[in-house]
This record gives sequence, C-alpha cells and structure tokens, in this order.
Amino acid sequence: MLSNHPRIGPFLLAVFDDPQSTRAWSIGADGEQMLGRMLASMAGDSLRVLNDRRIPRTKANIDHLVVCPSGVFVIDAKRYRNARPALRVEGGLLRPRTESLTVGGRDRTTLVTGMQKQVALVRAALSETHGVPVRGVLCFIDADWPLIGGSFTVNDAAVLWPKKLKALMTSPGPLDEAQIAELQWQLHEAFPRQKPATPGP
Repeated sequence: MLSNHPRIGPFLLAVFDDPQSTRAWSIGADGEQMLGRMLASMAGDSLRVLNDRRIPRTKANIDHLVVCPSGVFVIDAKRYRNARPALRVEGGLLRPRTESLTVGGRDRTTLVTGMQKQVALVRAALSETHGVPVRGVLCFIDADWPLIGGSFTVNDAAVLWPKKLKALMTSPGPLDEAQIAELQWQLHEAFPRQKPATPGP
C-alpha cells in the first residue's frame, strides 16, 4: 500500500500538475521553461509530473518531480549556454577518490550537493514505499555536449541533456499506472505547490 488515502485521490491529480507553473515559467528561467514543455508533452498515466514544488520549512524548491515505470526522478533544470559539463575525478590509489562537477571549466559541485539534499528529502517522503528508486538529475540545456557520449554521473547525480533524460524516463520498469499515480499523490502532499507570486501595484 503506497498511501493511506482513498484511491480516488491519486487518480484525480492531473498527470501534468501545472496550475501556476506555466505562468511562473513565462517570467522565469528559460531552461526550466524548455524542460517543462518537454515534460508536458510526455505526461500521461504512466509518466506523471509535479512542477515547482516547495520544500517545507525552507525557501527552496524542487523544479520537477517525475514518476514513471522505472521510479522517481528529481530534476533540476540548468542553462549554461555553450559551456561543457564535465566530471573531474581526483585521488584514487594513495588518497580518497573525490568527484566534482565542472561547467565550462568552473567548479559547480554545489549544484550536485543541492541535488543530493533534494533526493534525500524525496527518499524520506517515500520511506514507506520500500524499493522505489529515486534518482537525482541535473539537466543542462544548451550546453556544449560532445557528439559522442557526454552524459555522466557525479556523486550519484546524473548529468545529461533533455533528449537523454527523455530516453531515461521512458525506459521500462517495475511500477504500474496505479503505483505511479499513488506515488505522485504522496509526493504532492509531501511537497506543496509554490504559492503564486502576488502581483505588484
């Protein structure tokens, strides 16, 4: 049993949860807007999306939560024009191995640290649903990706681009439509919608 709520609740929640996010994207980050449109085109009973979710007791938010047959994806959209994300590995034989993220040659490991915190919170919210995979994704839009390869994992966070993310989310997995709907509902309750901005005078 994935939740204690009546089964009607999960199925009434829209597969693409978008009451106010579209308005926010119209004045927000281009990367989030582009990724949001892609997720909207993919949404259905077997791929459910929650957008712009507030992390309770903080001012932080989660860009996108996707529930699909292979599990739950916590997605942060980033736009670094013509800058290449890369994995930097140091240490190994004589000292501890460390992984860091660079974008355009600059250290951006703080993005990974932030994603790790979000993934930990989502896993805690789903602690009663044993065995449901939760993965963190940093999705870079308009980055300088190589023609071959390019995606990688740094400290358990996947670093990739929208088309690669789409392939990842559409891969087969153990969750059926009923389980996906209930997981979306549980995340909906754990991470409330962001309150709409109050219009200025």
